[in-house]
Amino acid sequence: MKEIFLKSKGIDNSPYVREVYCLYEIAKALNASLDLSKSLQEILSIISKLLGMRRATLTILNPDTSEISIEVAHDLSPEAKRRGKYRLGEGVTGRVVQTGEPAIIPRISEEPMFLNRTRTRKDLEKRDISFICVPIKIGKSTIGALSVDRLFSNEISLEEDLRFLTIIAALIAETVKKVQYLNREKEQLLDENIRLKKELTEKYQVENIIGNSRLMREVYEMIHKVAKSNATVLLRGESGTGKELVANAIHYQSLRSRKPFIKVNCAALPETLLESELFGYEKGAFTGATSLKPGRFERAQGGTLFLDEIGDLNPSVQTKLLRVIQEKEFDRLGGRQPIQSDVRIIAATHQDLEKTVEEKRFREDLYYRLNVFPIYLPPLRDRRTDILLLSEHFLEKFNKEHQKNIRRISTPAIDMLMQYHWPGNVRELQNCLERAVLICEGEAIKAHHLPPTLQTAESSNTQSKLSFDQAVEAVEKELIIEALKKTNGNRTRAADELGITQRIINYKIDRYGIEPRRFKVA
Repeated sequence: MKEIFLKSKGIDNSPYVREVYCLYEIAKALNASLDLSKSLQEILSIISKLLGMRRATLTILNPDTSEISIEVAHDLSPEAKRRGKYRLGEGVTGRVVQTGEPAIIPRISEEPMFLNRTRTRKDLEKRDISFICVPIKIGKSTIGALSVDRLFSNEISLEEDLRFLTIIAALIAETVKKVQYLNREKEQLLDENIRLKKELTEKYQVENIIGNSRLMREVYEMIHKVAKSNATVLLRGESGTGKELVANAIHYQSLRSRKPFIKVNCAALPETLLESELFGYEKGAFTGATSLKPGRFERAQGGTLFLDEIGDLNPSVQTKLLRVIQEKEFDRLGGRQPIQSDVRIIAATHQDLEKTVEEKRFREDLYYRLNVFPIYLPPLRDRRTDILLLSEHFLEKFNKEHQKNIRRISTPAIDMLMQYHWPGNVRELQNCLERAVLICEGEAIKAHHLPPTLQTAESSNTQSKLSFDQAVEAVEKELIIEALKKTNGNRTRAADELGITQRIINYKIDRYGIEPRRFKVA
């Protein structure tokens, strides 16, 4: 049979050429697929065709049960494979796996250890069959065995067969090692993916959004109502109010939380690129399109697409976006077949969309498609009770990021934060606190650590300006209050902390109307 097969391939039938060609075919089979079972099955088929070996079988040891069972086999029925099970040390195969040493049985009819567990050799007495079994090792551990049958002949060197099968077993072991490594890597990546998704879900819990003002409680209620649905959401509000944070919260509390959450800033991309970014393009769609590129809609399939600054969309993209929302399909640039879309859309804008509709800069039908469930995010100046909560949150965050140990924000600094009108909203407050943390060298953030914009009368919406003397007095009062807080209201220790006499601190306390008893902790 093998002679016919080799002749059909135009291959010389000499032993050396046959072995080289066999190794070539085995190497090709091992590299053809990451499906280990498929590769091993192909190897056993090659051994049978090229070397004339019958019933090529690969057994694998289960380390938990110490049972050896047939993983793949050639010329064996499924029932025979199920019967081929051994304990460590049982039969020839069990002994090879246990000792890690190969075995040659010239005539299995004369070997009492040969169990014929598969019951496929019913003609043992009629024909002399040889059995060769070699271990498959990874390092010093034996993970299984490779075995074959041979019709006994004085012309066949069983030792040469053993040598060649040992080489094949080594190739199989390396492939098994590679596949095991890849599987471990895959499992680690899957575990890491699950862990990161869990962290994202926990991070973007509604409860983790900072703020307990009445306006923010209304926002939380709206998020809870819409999150589990597939309704399109339109987030309204000034820049820096946290629209992206709310979009994250809606997605990660939705039924699509395990699917992608893709973000697009419509104002950050040029008009010429935005369409291809959203819908993708086919190879050759335009100059430079050298390969197919999926768009953001395809990447978000089954999940959520967050379209930030939706008011900046050009009319052409508005038309295509309307089609996706209405028809649930879109075309790539240069594409001929529509692509079905299963994507939830969350849009956000700081613009007055009603005004842009009146001015014909935004399609009215698209506006109504997007405005299914609007959520308005209040500016920070309308939720002043949240300023201190947010400030303490950012202080803790930037302490960790910049390895600082700032414990609190001083009272005058808090007053300045509360009086400022915050045109940049939460984003501006965050930047302000990070700057203060970087500048501060002590245990408390003080008024002079805050940006100059917060220290002017115009920024605080006040008309009067502090004179030089008044500014000095404000700094003196702040320093004394901080020292009294630190010393539990003790005037003597506060004076030592400031490096002044007790007479001076008593004079200043009386002048500024400070009550040290307020700072005593019971």
